[in-house]
Amino acid sequence: MLFYPAIVHFPRGKMSVSRSTIFALTLVLPVVMLGQAAHLTGAVRNNTGSAADTQDKAPKLEHFDPNSIDKSLDPCDDFYKYTCGKWLSANPIPPDQVFWGTGSSLQLWNENLLRETLEAASANDAKRGPVQQKIGDYWAACMDESGIEAAGLKPLKPELDRIAALKSKKEITLEIADLHHVFPGAWEQSDNQTNSPLFGFTGQQDYDDASKVVAQIDQGGLSLPNRDYYLNSDAKSVETLSKYRQHLQKMFALAGEPEAQASSDAATVIEIETALAKAQMDNIKRRDPKNINNRMSLAQVRQLTASIDWEVYLKAVKAPATEHYIVTSPDFFRAEEKLLQEHPLEHWKVYLRWHAIHRAAPELNKALVDENFDFFAHTLAGAEQQQPRWRRCVRAADRDLGEALGQAYVDRAFPPENKARTLQMVHAIEQALSQDIESVSWMSQATKEQAITKLKGIEDKIGYPSHWRDYSSVKIARDSYLANVGQASSFEFERWVAKVGKPVDRSEWTMTPPTINAYYDPQLNTINFPAGILQPPFFEQGKDDSVNYGAIGMVIGHEIIHGFDDQGRKFDAHGNLRDWWTAEDAKQYDERGKCISDEYTQEVPEAGPGVKQNGLLTQGEDTADNGGIRLTLNALEASLKQQGKSLDDKGDDGWTYRQRFFLSNAYSWCTNVRPEVARLIVTSNPHSLPVFRIDNVVSNMAEFQQAFGCKAGQRMVRANACRVW
Repeated sequence: MLFYPAIVHFPRGKMSVSRSTIFALTLVLPVVMLGQAAHLTGAVRNNTGSAADTQDKAPKLEHFDPNSIDKSLDPCDDFYKYTCGKWLSANPIPPDQVFWGTGSSLQLWNENLLRETLEAASANDAKRGPVQQKIGDYWAACMDESGIEAAGLKPLKPELDRIAALKSKKEITLEIADLHHVFPGAWEQSDNQTNSPLFGFTGQQDYDDASKVVAQIDQGGLSLPNRDYYLNSDAKSVETLSKYRQHLQKMFALAGEPEAQASSDAATVIEIETALAKAQMDNIKRRDPKNINNRMSLAQVRQLTASIDWEVYLKAVKAPATEHYIVTSPDFFRAEEKLLQEHPLEHWKVYLRWHAIHRAAPELNKALVDENFDFFAHTLAGAEQQQPRWRRCVRAADRDLGEALGQAYVDRAFPPENKARTLQMVHAIEQALSQDIESVSWMSQATKEQAITKLKGIEDKIGYPSHWRDYSSVKIARDSYLANVGQASSFEFERWVAKVGKPVDRSEWTMTPPTINAYYDPQLNTINFPAGILQPPFFEQGKDDSVNYGAIGMVIGHEIIHGFDDQGRKFDAHGNLRDWWTAEDAKQYDERGKCISDEYTQEVPEAGPGVKQNGLLTQGEDTADNGGIRLTLNALEASLKQQGKSLDDKGDDGWTYRQRFFLSNAYSWCTNVRPEVARLIVTSNPHSLPVFRIDNVVSNMAEFQQAFGCKAGQRMVRANACRVW
């Protein structure tokens, strides 16, 4: 999956071997052709605002300009700074953002387009169709600040009453099932856990037979980004945990508890979540699909956690029968069972009450919204002020009714010629990988044949799904934002659970059409590029191949390589977890992979003193960056050759096509990042920061050194250059 700083929420990365998404601190790539942008300008509100004005105007889209680079610097010393320095100085981070990059204006531009669609649909018109009614009333309820303020905690009261009424630990199971229904996340596995109380539950392609869907039970239960936030003993981590405890106390008080009880309850939550954190599998071990492919019968699952009544849970979530269950971390569930036995019912009621308040906070009154922002967005990520409500409502609508909303986005922003040209690049880059596989000296012919079979089996999904999701059963009204979120969440949770025991739906997407991101799915063996990323500055119909291959082309190469990175290579052409490598070839691969992980194990001063990136966590993404850009440059060279040109021919602007390729690639990654969110990324996300996605990559490339005349001993010439693909 791609990662680009543009939005902050924490989706699960497809390449954490399960089904997905990315930190939508995700790779965002910029843009549509100028003519296309002009076609859209009339439809989008006020496209003349400055990039820093993130409140009500759609900013100008960024467009690659090779003359914006800083020629006073040496590209062979720091290529990222050479390309991005001027842009970074001219584009400080707006106060309501935690980073700001060349793709950030596209994010706002997309959201403005969605906003117009939602506003038009919200008119209470009897002639509205069912789709317009749902997205329009969802928007109206979300934007009704006065109504939400007047309601206070009333929308959450039924859930809190359910928890208060628990009489025994046996009843915890049914409450967990309810919380999994009414709040988003129980079906989504992230790089660290499933972000839901106690555990996650979903339908998952079987690792051993990807044609089947079985049930998967995942570790969960934490409110902070991952286990390290509870367990690390450095001063910053201790300070953050202390602030989290203060946040817990404030939230309990805002929910009506006396101060003394709020303080005691905060301590209880910290105690339980810290114990759960200790039991969790760490995110590096979790990257290996073999570690999470633990097949168990229902009887074995019961033995792991006897305190959870699994028959009651499965009935409550309407789970079909399954051949077996995948339990991602048996040790976690053994520890969780011990905790369920040791802590009294009152402690678990506190824990459940916290998760209900915490997860409902964004949909409730201003006091809860502001306190939730103050800790999770300000303390953890560095945001200085809350984003305008319309932006929060657009993102919530995209999360909850994304394919209903996405249809309008595709109609307005993604013409057929964009899809056609993207597919042309995809096929060219896939051909470049085919040639690379055939040419490498370290792979045997037997393994090469398997690799080519897998490559030919990749399905290319561009823009949007082949058929749209049916939301007709989701009941959306104008009177309660929280109730609408609950309806949409319940629909999505049950949709995932209902897959169990059914054939795999190969047409499904896990990103919505307006998303500025892309991903590879190892079990479907597909690459997926939503329409939202096929816009400027990442893709422009009016730009030449060197620019488009440098920006969106690199992303295409990146996603294709994910099928052959240290995770993806463990799946075969059909998506089965199967070792198709000879022992010697696997050894050769691992040696090359270690070069990558060693290179990216580095100090990250952008994230604060003493913060170090673990290259084993980022190895898959780093491998995809390094291999993807090489493939794409080869594909560009082949494209130019067909036009009677070469990489070293100069264009009208005086730059060679080779230089424009590297400049366009770096420009698409120019990003100012707050230190708080940089620390969060390094700790919990498998993507390197943008500066390393440029400088580390080009320093491994003789092709880059040729483009800019770099010599041995300069920073962008690595003595021990790494290469897998």
